Amino acid sequence: MLTAGELAGLVVAIFWVILVCFMVVVLVRLARLLTETRKSVAELSDRIAPLLDDMSQTVSEANRRLVAAEEITHNMRDVSGNMVKITGVASTLFAGPVLKISAFRDGFRLALARRAARRVPARRVARGGPRTGDRISERHAAERAVERRAIGRGRG
Repeated sequence: MLTAGELAGLVVAIFWVILVCFMVVVLVRLARLLTETRKSVAELSDRIAPLLDDMSQTVSEANRRLVAAEEITHNMRDVSGNMVKITGVASTLFAGPVLKISAFRDGFRLALARRAARRVPARRVARGGPRTGDRISERHAAERAVERRAIGRGRG
């Protein structure tokens, strides 16, 4: 039979064999994992290289278009500034004369209406129409005369 020392040596030897087998299994699996990882990284780098090239081209094209859009925006800013200036000049050139012409036309129309009010027949006055010296009545008669003329011309 075996002595206690030999038995202890045998147990330690078996323990070391089991430990070595366990370490071999772990190392084999680790080697497989590293091999698969290496293959995956190689595939990924093969796929990423064209993708990065495409992304670089896309970014370059986007930058080119942004530069063009910036130019357009700058030009539109210049155009809008010029339009503000042109509008100011046009307003100055045309608004004054148009207002004067409009005021003249209104004054002329009022003068014609007052002249027409003076020609109101006397029988209208007798029936309760406007009196000759009454300013409100003259204005009313002038406005009515202008309205009658406008209706007669098909504008009313």
